[in-house]
Amino acid sequence: MAGTSTDEIAGERRQLINVAYRLLGSLAEAEDAVQEAYARWYALPRSRREEIVSPGAWLTTVTGRICLDVLGSARARRERYVGAWLPEPLPDRAEWDHGHGTDPADQMVLDESVAMAFLVVLESMTPAERVAFVLHDVFRYPFTEIAGVLGRTSAACKQLAASARRRVGVAHAPVTAAGQADTVRHVKQAWETKNIAALVDLLDPAARMIADGGGMVGTVLHPIEGGARIAQYMVAIADKAPGLELLERSVNGVPGLVAQHAGVVTTVASFDVADGRVTRIWAVRNPEKLGPWV
Repeated sequence: MAGTSTDEIAGERRQLINVAYRLLGSLAEAEDAVQEAYARWYALPRSRREEIVSPGAWLTTVTGRICLDVLGSARARRERYVGAWLPEPLPDRAEWDHGHGTDPADQMVLDESVAMAFLVVLESMTPAERVAFVLHDVFRYPFTEIAGVLGRTSAACKQLAASARRRVGVAHAPVTAAGQADTVRHVKQAWETKNIAALVDLLDPAARMIADGGGMVGTVLHPIEGGARIAQYMVAIADKAPGLELLERSVNGVPGLVAQHAGVVTTVASFDVADGRVTRIWAVRNPEKLGPWV
């Protein structure tokens, strides 16, 4: 029947990858979840597949359930994780598109719902809250469909989304891409010249820096608090890595910095900016999370 053709089923992949990445914060895990959903679809008897009115909705429901399971087990894995855990950073399309058209990163839509600041807030939610919030508030799925993913009533799913919304809280006014790019550029210049005073001026006094090395590379295991301490740490890094090259790059759709050493990407840094000053820095150094940047 119409709607179950191979091309149409395959055409759902882009949407599913986007949903799964926002739910999991990991491109690799998102790809695995979507692959599993497709495997379950093709494992159905043909007669059962033909009975399904909306294959896209079926695939979304199954992907959501798989992600829910992954999120549940992730909590235990995070307890064993060395240091802070951060979502996988995504480069701009130009950075990963090599003409193959099969890379899951090539399917990603980069908007405010994948900004590192937003993904970090999602990490504070319970798995059920995150699924309800992302599916409803980001992708506009009705609560009747979300109920099928979570195995709860529509009213319960609505309450979960509302609870998640309170966690998001009242964010500061969004900074334009140009405004953020200017601030990040000034940080780059001050970092390259090891100008602590300039860095302190660019960092909010209550700024916070979180680094994710996954126990695979050297980095701080706990957040660094305060603009002055962060500035000192950044300059210390520059001193220990002569030849470190800083590049202005889009990170999850927002201006950020990429550090290369001997031509190898070692760090991808995301920033949150308010009133012209950096309030948060998220530095991903775990090489397993830098695959799309190679």
